[in-house]
Amino acid sequence: MKTFFRKLMLSVPFFLTCQSAFADDAELAKQLSNPLASLISVPMQFNYDTGFGTPDGERLTLNIQPVIPFSLTPELNLITRTIIPYKWQSDIAGSPGSKSGLGDTSISFWFSPAHTANGSTWGVGPILSLPTSSDPDFGLGEWGGGITGVYLVQPGPWTIGALGNHLWSFESDNLNSTYIQPFVAYGTPNHWTYTVNSEASYDWNTKQWTLPVNFMVSKLVSFGKQKVSLQGGVRYYFDSPANGPEGWGFRFAATFVFPKK
Repeated sequence: MKTFFRKLMLSVPFFLTCQSAFADDAELAKQLSNPLASLISVPMQFNYDTGFGTPDGERLTLNIQPVIPFSLTPELNLITRTIIPYKWQSDIAGSPGSKSGLGDTSISFWFSPAHTANGSTWGVGPILSLPTSSDPDFGLGEWGGGITGVYLVQPGPWTIGALGNHLWSFESDNLNSTYIQPFVAYGTPNHWTYTVNSEASYDWNTKQWTLPVNFMVSKLVSFGKQKVSLQGGVRYYFDSPANGPEGWGFRFAATFVFPKK
């Protein structure tokens, strides 16, 4: 029996190994908690929410979020983050039945110091909203923009900070919203990360909050030479508009990481 299990373990392909093989993986996992880290990452984030005005109202959103840094000078980086949402929904209030399609795309541009000071860093710059939505249920469908910023500190295994932006429409008065994301993350030496954050937004036209709090766990693993951070968690909506999401939601994400050579 022991011989059988030994042969079985030796037959597992290397490219399915889910153990990080490099000594600097703990630092890499910590960088993933930093939106301004100088590494390319491509998160594929699935979100499931319910309670959109009817008991059966539900929505699944896939956010594709490539983060690409650029070195502008020895002292200044430009970090870009694009969020491309694709949505599936059914029985949403005011829109019965099922449908799917693209939402509006946003692109954040953070100008950030290339070197941190005392474990703290910051970034600030413009944000653009592109009218890529395929249906009025999935986005406003207007050009928009505003300002965005990030500040964080990383003492020891902790990452503490906040990200925010404000968006206006360039075409009408329909978009005037503020987004605030405070976050706290704790990383372990074996590449687990525990995160609590909020993704609060306030609509200045309707005077309404959408206020979820997320509780997430992630693990940095290797599939061959490819680094991937796997994340899962739940959220709870403490406040939302009348036809917005309610109660509990779920998140699963896979982030493909491409560290510097």
